[in-house]
Amino acid sequence: MTGLTTHVLDTALGRPAERLRIDLFQLDGEIRRHVKTVETNADGRVDGGPILAGENFRAGTYELVFHAGDYLRASGTPLPHPAFLDLVPIRFGIADITAHYHVPLLISPYGYSTYRGS
Repeated sequence: MTGLTTHVLDTALGRPAERLRIDLFQLDGEIRRHVKTVETNADGRVDGGPILAGENFRAGTYELVFHAGDYLRASGTPLPHPAFLDLVPIRFGIADITAHYHVPLLISPYGYSTYRGS
């Protein structure tokens, strides 16, 4: 499979992060263009296949912005004001359009981790 996918896990609650909004941007120098907004399902994944695929899957610099604060509040997690984590941006590059780029996110109210998955 080629394209861009993600998976979000709530490490504080030990479950997938359901209904977490994610904005995808493509960057060209200082220009940041909104490409798409998606939301995670009950498994912490995005329905409908890859976030980017086919002719839209191009080499370049991208940013996924995870709306962690909104998700954590909606899940009943008490957060200070302002929250330590609110928006979690992950900027990454796509160099090989014949490959699969998987960008998972592990979140809690006070930390996050990501990596290039498979």
